[in-house]
Amino acid sequence: MDNKIKVVVVDDSLVFRNFLTNIINQDPRFEVIGTAINTTDARQKIPQLKPDVVTMDIEMPGMSGLDFLKEFLPKYPIPVILVSSLSLRVMDALAVGAIDYVQKPNLSIGSEKEMFPRQLISRLIVASKAKIQLPSATQASASPLADRMLQKSLIRQDMVIAIGASTGGTEATLAILKQFPANMPGIVITQHMPEGFTSMYAQRLNNQCKIEVREAKSGDKIQPGLALLAPGGMQTRVVKMGSGFAVSCTPGEKVSGHRPSVDVLFDSVATNVRDKAIGIILTGMGADGAAGLLRMRKNGAYTIGQDRDTCVVYGMPMEAHKIGAVCAQSPLLNIPQLVYRRLSGK
Repeated sequence: MDNKIKVVVVDDSLVFRNFLTNIINQDPRFEVIGTAINTTDARQKIPQLKPDVVTMDIEMPGMSGLDFLKEFLPKYPIPVILVSSLSLRVMDALAVGAIDYVQKPNLSIGSEKEMFPRQLISRLIVASKAKIQLPSATQASASPLADRMLQKSLIRQDMVIAIGASTGGTEATLAILKQFPANMPGIVITQHMPEGFTSMYAQRLNNQCKIEVREAKSGDKIQPGLALLAPGGMQTRVVKMGSGFAVSCTPGEKVSGHRPSVDVLFDSVATNVRDKAIGIILTGMGADGAAGLLRMRKNGAYTIGQDRDTCVVYGMPMEAHKIGAVCAQSPLLNIPQLVYRRLSGK
């Protein structure tokens, strides 16, 4: 029992608390050591129980899960998986340090109820190995170099920047994009996210960055000053369009266990963009993107991997580094500097 991953479940619904507890306890790797009916209850129980992971609803009576995380995580940096209805508040909770999110299923819909346990357990496994990154660790202001870049055109605006990320990647990608000036070359991003979530995430990025960010649609042209985010549930590729490039978004099968898959994006960039590309692989569990990034590097692209110390989960960048796919490893907030140097030919 001592080797089990200890979980506390926080939800105001008795039915859903019991539902979560039963799912988690059925997996021999986990043990629910306590439950809380609201954030007041959680504030008292979690420090005493000392769980490895917490699951938490966002919308609860009294103090919300979001406000609780803002107050709690700086004092008790315990990995939290959000189990909640889809809303912008989920994005806010990820921004203050929650590890990941699972959408609450409608228990009257059999397909949702059947899929949910696998989604929950996979995220709990990742969370148990994750490192909490509080907002201060990923907040960045524009660097002097970025300010200078705003005053002149980048030398290589004909290039394409491809970014891949998973767990912890929502805030890592934001930390990078916030440093980019409005005249960056076109960017394509694959972040492991479910359908319906990517449009809200793209909106959040767009509101906080100098470049335009939007959810990609098939046929969207890749152009300077624009970042396109792969839609959830779709495989997104970079394809040739005349003298430039566009994106193709299709349903397709899962690749490397994901849809959208970072490998799918990186493979298409390796094939079609070749040496006019920069590839960036960020925090995330597993190996999605490692093989694709290696193909990018072999075809002349410049490739960057986030380093261990700044990753929430040092999985995808580690696997890419192991196989020689990464030209340079870097702390998260230094990645834009490497990109600028490459674009300016230094």
